[in-house]
Amino acid sequence: MTVIGAVFRPQNPPERLREVVRVAEESGLDELWLWEDCFLESGIASAAAALAWSERLRVGIGLLPAPLRNVALTAMETATLDRLFPDRLVLGVGHGVQDWMGQVGARVDSPVTLLGEYLDALRALLAGERVTTAGRYVRLDDVALDWPPRTPPRIYAGARGPRSIRLCGAHADGTLLDSITDADGVRAARTLIDAGRAEAGRTGEHVVVANLLAVTGPDAEARLAAERTPQHAPGAGVAGDARAVAAAVRELVAAGADTVVLQPTANDQDPEGFVRFVAQEVRPLV
Repeated sequence: MTVIGAVFRPQNPPERLREVVRVAEESGLDELWLWEDCFLESGIASAAAALAWSERLRVGIGLLPAPLRNVALTAMETATLDRLFPDRLVLGVGHGVQDWMGQVGARVDSPVTLLGEYLDALRALLAGERVTTAGRYVRLDDVALDWPPRTPPRIYAGARGPRSIRLCGAHADGTLLDSITDADGVRAARTLIDAGRAEAGRTGEHVVVANLLAVTGPDAEARLAAERTPQHAPGAGVAGDARAVAAAVRELVAAGADTVVLQPTANDQDPEGFVRFVAQEVRPLV
């Protein structure tokens, strides 16, 4: 079954999150996703609040920037949230925006190397292992969590470039593809992910999460055009009513996406209404 989510964008003030969570919970939304964009809102703090304010809603973080966060800290925070709210946190990590990483003195020469080392260490720590490693960037000396998750959670990684997408297949349990990607991009990503999985000998399920920029209501076409950038693939994004959006979701699923997360524009003034639209109008048509 296709999982449908929606994004609470961090361009909204944090104090609006509680009402959005309430609407998501009551309307039956599968997943609510949060971003840790510099320098807007914390992914971990926002996720903790959203999980506490809900009973069944799954909350995704897409994504935590690996250069900004020590892997042991990410493991501690993830394990704590997972034990408090079992099976409801979906964690994504990634390179982070390189300009932002440079602003805080965290930029590295090889983001791909860092992410591979980070994912391996994070997955081991969350599996309850005692980890000693001396990589190029990730260095741990006899580190183990006192309170690991009862069941190791799935760890997703976000990626754009071919090397990073292939790395996701080799080192992560799922891949987050952002809204610049269209159906052709999802198909290409699936091929790269499968190659990475085969290379690493991984056989478990690998979840592909596609983000879809979706705009509805008055002036939808103009608002979509204003949000698009030169990086967006030709078929990325959709403007129109629930039927048009659902058709775009189905196209991404046919291309290989397991989860589709709908993303409003940055200047959308009604995040509650967007969540309600996704859950009550789009979801039944998928």
